[in-house]
Amino acid sequence: MTAETTTRSPAASADPESACPIAPVVDIVFSRWTTPILWTLNAHGRQRFVELQRRIATITPKVLTQRLRQLERDGLIVRTYHPEVPPRVEYEISELGRSLAPLFAHLAEWSATNLDKVDRARQEYDTASPI
Repeated sequence: MTAETTTRSPAASADPESACPIAPVVDIVFSRWTTPILWTLNAHGRQRFVELQRRIATITPKVLTQRLRQLERDGLIVRTYHPEVPPRVEYEISELGRSLAPLFAHLAEWSATNLDKVDRARQEYDTASPI
């Protein structure tokens, strides 16, 4: 048996998670609005819906509601309902969600170091003559 036959199998190549084992994490954590919500809750602590909406100005109430429900379902945030008059609901990042903070810190560092390089590469690509 060669190294190639031991590392590649038809079943493994057909399964996207085998090709990229972090794909499920990327789907959960890096969807369009999930990252800004988690970042905001991690940076600013417990917040009410309106506070979150103000901090993430471009998100609609409908989308914010959907993402908060999904994040609660995934265990990344905690929703606390206070049966007062008027009722009050607060959201905070869970311990599971907080465990993503080092990953976000590394991505922020990478971004600060490399986004200008990405922009230059895009400009060079866009201005290059087609072959």
